[in-house]
Amino acid sequence: MISEAEILKKLRKVCLRLPEAEETVSFGHPTFRVRGGKIFAVLEEYKGELGICVNVGKLLQGIFLDDPRFFRTPYIGQHGWVTLRVYAARLNWKEIRELTKGSYLLAAPKPPKKQRLSARGARKAQR
Repeated sequence: MISEAEILKKLRKVCLRLPEAEETVSFGHPTFRVRGGKIFAVLEEYKGELGICVNVGKLLQGIFLDDPRFFRTPYIGQHGWVTLRVYAARLNWKEIRELTKGSYLLAAPKPPKKQRLSARGARKAQR
């Protein structure tokens, strides 16, 4: 069985590859956030069970909750967060990379509207 320290090491490697990502400690748990902003991943123990918490959004949350490896994250689950049970099955780090990336995209600040519009215009001009 993989240790909590080894899981944190791998999760840290996945999360800190994302732009402007940083690690902090919140409520005693390793927490990954967009620099100075919102949290996108947490490694925490809840009721004796180690889990990786990510935001999948309210629309997709039910799909994840149908999978027994996941449960609704306590305290913030109403905002679309789920927790992957670390020891429920062999961890798939490709899946964890995708989960953290999706959560990161939900947390990352959106560019100003003017910038989004100019990017859209640039894409149209390339066609």
